[in-house]
Amino acid sequence: MRRLAVVLCWIVGMVVGLASPVYAQNAAPEKPRVTRILFLLDASGSMLAPWEGQARMDVAKSLLAKMVDSLNAYPNLELGLRAYGHLHDKSENNCEDSKLEVPFAPKNAAAIKNRLKTIVPQGNTPITYSLLQSAGDFPTDKTARNVLILITDGLESCKGDPCATSVALQRKRVFLKPFVIGIGAEREFGKQLECLGHYYNAADVKTFRTILNDVVAQTLAKTTVAINLTDEAGKPVESNVNMTFINNITAQPEYNYVHYRDAQGKPDALDIDALQSYDLVINTVPPVRQENLQIRPGKANVLTYKTPQGTLWLQSPNLTANPYGTVQAVIRQAGKDNTLLALPFGARQKLLAGNYEVELLTLPRQIRRISVKQGQETTVTYAAPGILNIISDLKGYGSIYRLNDDESQTWVYNLPDGGSSKVNIAMQPGAYRLIFRTKNAIGSKFTDVRNFTIRSGQTSSVSIFGK
Repeated sequence: MRRLAVVLCWIVGMVVGLASPVYAQNAAPEKPRVTRILFLLDASGSMLAPWEGQARMDVAKSLLAKMVDSLNAYPNLELGLRAYGHLHDKSENNCEDSKLEVPFAPKNAAAIKNRLKTIVPQGNTPITYSLLQSAGDFPTDKTARNVLILITDGLESCKGDPCATSVALQRKRVFLKPFVIGIGAEREFGKQLECLGHYYNAADVKTFRTILNDVVAQTLAKTTVAINLTDEAGKPVESNVNMTFINNITAQPEYNYVHYRDAQGKPDALDIDALQSYDLVINTVPPVRQENLQIRPGKANVLTYKTPQGTLWLQSPNLTANPYGTVQAVIRQAGKDNTLLALPFGARQKLLAGNYEVELLTLPRQIRRISVKQGQETTVTYAAPGILNIISDLKGYGSIYRLNDDESQTWVYNLPDGGSSKVNIAMQPGAYRLIFRTKNAIGSKFTDVRNFTIRSGQTSSVSIFGK
């Protein structure tokens, strides 16, 4: 317990004011946040088994009593005790044998120690039922940090699903990711309990003592995370990027920040509750995602990610009046089909260094393959369009094709189906072909084919004659 005392002295005062979720994370709270720790103690019959000369239950009682004593003077901290398996004999097979023995209150170490003395193991192991009941143990307080520490030497014995129940309660924000301490060396049941939360295997009494101390220290210690954003060479030059810490149990954002770096190039330290597990999304374009963020509780964590960025400039041609109006561009990562983003010409956009495909929504559409480099600007533009003027108003069916250098043709545009052929449209410079058949023609052989050329800033007229 001396080790714990040293740790607790170091973190005294740090238990208050951990960043509130999302909506108030940057605002100073009006009052310190309360941390509530519920000890969920296995008091089933198996806890009478001997463990290094003592019953497992006696070891657990002794260490818990010393623990609550050491926490009794802590500000903004409330403790509670729930036990299960102690109210009915195992022969009764009671699967609702669970009770909140000591409700949450500040400075209630004496009440917990006195109640521990009276608990006698005898019954089943209804972990699932106890977890469900614990939801009502925590007072309704959205600002509090609710922590559950389960101490058990066995698995669920009442056909419940404690793992699914734990996840469901975390998603409802009943409590943070629980701590689960498995005690005793006889059974290897750790893999079946890992899904409940942070699992620790206490194979011997000494390890149990150390784990219990560490778990409480993690609960109360202040944890910070600094995010270093670097270029390809590892130089800390990137900043001003949105970052989201996503709770990977609830899939909801817990913290949103815009990255900051001071004049010396150092990122600031963010207060992050280490009792949750997170995915980090660095919202560059495209985003950088780190799943299962490795955060050491009670430490000043520094995490580094390469996010080299350059700038794409969609430069409009120098025109007094653009016959296209506003042209959009669709941007994709090279080799990927999904759209990364769409931007109007005239925009500048930071992108991660890499290769991209930019589709210009001119007529016809154009594909540009570009490379964005760290700290550099890549420019994409298009030629000033010309105008196609079809002067006939014959009704019919037709399409416009671009003529390629190899004499093949690529579809560009369909005339209004069965309507007037008369159009006046802006097009990119190049060689084209118009194919048209009037609505009244009595055969495909009466299709009219006309080649034409579009030049920047000029109008090209094409006539269609009925046959």
